[in-house]
Amino acid sequence: MDDVSVKVVGKAAIAGRECGNGAVVEHENGWSTQYCHMAKGSLRVKPGDRVNSGQALGLVGLSGNTEFPHLHFTVRHDGTVVDPFAEGAAKGECNSGRSLWQPTLDSVSNYRPTEIINVGFADRAVTMDEIETGEIKQSLPGSHSAALVAYVRAIGLQAEDEQAIELRSPEGQLIAEYRAPKLPRDQAQYFVSAGRKRGGSAWPPGAYTATFVLRRKGAEIERRSFQVDIAP
Repeated sequence: MDDVSVKVVGKAAIAGRECGNGAVVEHENGWSTQYCHMAKGSLRVKPGDRVNSGQALGLVGLSGNTEFPHLHFTVRHDGTVVDPFAEGAAKGECNSGRSLWQPTLDSVSNYRPTEIINVGFADRAVTMDEIETGEIKQSLPGSHSAALVAYVRAIGLQAEDEQAIELRSPEGQLIAEYRAPKLPRDQAQYFVSAGRKRGGSAWPPGAYTATFVLRRKGAEIERRSFQVDIAP
């Protein structure tokens, strides 16, 4: 299946294929694990293969019932879904159950609940769908572009998070900025942008720099600067 957001193709197009490109690994004693939404053409296994711990099965993608690239991972025992972080825990009960993960993984997983996953520049206003599909990468700014826009998409945002993005000229002058209002609720993903329309016959040549800052409870938790070079 193609890597495309379900918001673009619609639910009907992926009916019965919500997992997208995926695989199910059958383990011993009734256990199984399922991996969904992998990238088109990336699966490295086929039915009947025997796999080993640590073996690559495929790559994270955007196939099936998903709006952004990620891996949907499910554990089952005798056909029943099990929480691998709290196996046996009662519904709604915290800090109980048994972890199914190997203890050694705690120090190497490097899990980041909040992450910047897309940054870039465009010659016009940006939409979330264009960022997800990669289409916006075809609209890079040039010396005669009508506008210069910088954008950032992040995942794992929380209520009250504050985001700001600014755009500076090659001389360091602030030419555009946007400070988003505090988020009213948790957000799986969110994007911000800042831009400016061309004022003269051409953009002055040089490196234009954008800086994105994410603050949580008053503390800066993410910062990313990126550039685009405008040739004469």
